Amino acid sequence: MGKSTIIPFGPQHPVLPEPLHLDLVVEDERVIQAVPQIGFVHRGLEKLVETRDYNQFIYVAERICGICALGHSLGYAETVEGLMGIEVPKRAEYLRVIWHELSRVHSHILWLGLAADAFGFESLFMHCWRLRERVLDVFEKTTGGRVIFSVIKVGGVERDITQFQSHVILDALAGIKDEYNQLCKAFLNDTSVQTRLVDVGYLSYEDAIDYSVVGPFARASNVNYDVRMLGKGGYKYLDSFDPILDGQGDCYARAKVRALEVIQSIEIIEELLSKLPEGDISVSVKGSPADGAEYCNVLEQPRGECYYYARGNGTKYLERMRMRTPTSQNLAGMTAALAGCDLADVNMIVLTIDPCISCTER
Repeated sequence: MGKSTIIPFGPQHPVLPEPLHLDLVVEDERVIQAVPQIGFVHRGLEKLVETRDYNQFIYVAERICGICALGHSLGYAETVEGLMGIEVPKRAEYLRVIWHELSRVHSHILWLGLAADAFGFESLFMHCWRLRERVLDVFEKTTGGRVIFSVIKVGGVERDITQFQSHVILDALAGIKDEYNQLCKAFLNDTSVQTRLVDVGYLSYEDAIDYSVVGPFARASNVNYDVRMLGKGGYKYLDSFDPILDGQGDCYARAKVRALEVIQSIEIIEELLSKLPEGDISVSVKGSPADGAEYCNVLEQPRGECYYYARGNGTKYLERMRMRTPTSQNLAGMTAALAGCDLADVNMIVLTIDPCISCTER
């Protein structure tokens, strides 16, 4: 056995889109252990519930992460609505899911571009981000924003989608879907991609369960769990929903699951737009959460299940607000996938898990 060495990986690294910091224990070129270091970008956002009332805090929650912004505002709004017993109009539930699935499309296409860039596949990187811009154009036309949307509020949504906008969205998605299918084939069938990803960073079904990993990371190890299966919010109006699964458990499987989820999300948006009901988009919200009232909520973010907890104290300021993000849940599984890999494969394993450090270190 060779002499072990500790190599710092991150928080600044050419391949990492996020400031992840790992201490890698290596022997020769093989990683024996990966130890994550947490707290590099901690901002203390949860503490702000003490100085921002429950309506204002939704704008703080939205800024936990730029890519998952809409999902965090949605998860927070649903939590406070549960805390106060507020029933959201049916049309608002549809609109929330439409925007949330657009956010998933945006996140996964962005990820595919970053993965291509890590390979040196520059043309695919540019094409992916060109498609991402078209998704952001849809957001801009319907919410007014491209990164921070501020369209979700406690009790419903701030903006409506007109019939004309529905047609614009459907036309844009049809073009995106056609081009995206071609990009996926180019990426997943490329021999260089397969050489770097197949049988790399393996995580078994049993380990995925033991480490409680979530999202595409778990579903690539054949874990049949997706919060959207529970039929919460607007998802209960879908005709059917089956998670994208793959039993291979390696980096290639994780890439494949994310790639196919984009098409699934587009189909969800198309279905809900075709069935969008008439009616109000919000209800008036008065009063404050009761003293001692508690509520828990889960939401399927692009990276997996996100858990929200809120407790009231009888005032307009919440006593406590807590988010457990998917990357926080996936760190243990990531260290398991890294153990035993070649040092050269660390960057690809980390990328296929798609960590969001901004979400994790609030």
